[in-house]
Amino acid sequence: MKTRLMSIALIFVFSASFSFAQGTGNAKPSFAILGGLNFQNFNGKDNSGNQLDNDLIIGYHAGFNVQMPVAPDFYFQPGVLFSLKGSESSFGSLTGTYKLSYIEAPLNLVYKGLLGNGFITLGFGPYIGYGIMGNATLESNSASIETDVEFTNAVESGDPYETPYFRPFDAGGNIFFGYEMAGGLFFQLNAQLGMLKINPEDNRTVAVYSEELSVKNTGFGLSLGYRF
Repeated sequence: MKTRLMSIALIFVFSASFSFAQGTGNAKPSFAILGGLNFQNFNGKDNSGNQLDNDLIIGYHAGFNVQMPVAPDFYFQPGVLFSLKGSESSFGSLTGTYKLSYIEAPLNLVYKGLLGNGFITLGFGPYIGYGIMGNATLESNSASIETDVEFTNAVESGDPYETPYFRPFDAGGNIFFGYEMAGGLFFQLNAQLGMLKINPEDNRTVAVYSEELSVKNTGFGLSLGYRF
């Protein structure tokens, strides 16, 4: 049901975007496909209220966007991405790695200024995301255990303790800086800061997650794409 609601919301965004573009006279939308690397981490506080101390993981993203002019040199750029996020943490000889896959919809306002034979680009705006799958791997010197992640807003009594839980919805802010060549090839540097807690409420008798715990996605990345 939640996936269906998100799909309807994305369809509404793109329909509204096309309607707006059609009302700008001779202006026409352009499309782009893009992909690249993510350098992701979890930001926030642990169960004791201390800042999380984790390591980056390398993920990736791939998808498309559509770009419509809204004013001279300014564009509205909604898109859809598949994005792999997560984090790595160490506990003595143990290393835990979380990898979470999201479908995301960035909604950016973009400035494009002429520079040489192409355009310098600067974009910013919000994003919304929905987790669709994930896994957690616990490794020691002699063994490795992998467990599937379960997405839920609340962990209830009777839910297993060995399963990692995360909220499905994520949202935050994007910013990127890049260059688009005259032929349509472009590259950009991206940064993203999650605003929503992705750790769920824990209603089990012996709670694993305290009220102090606050986990949020954060990261940066590199994208290469082609606009046509």
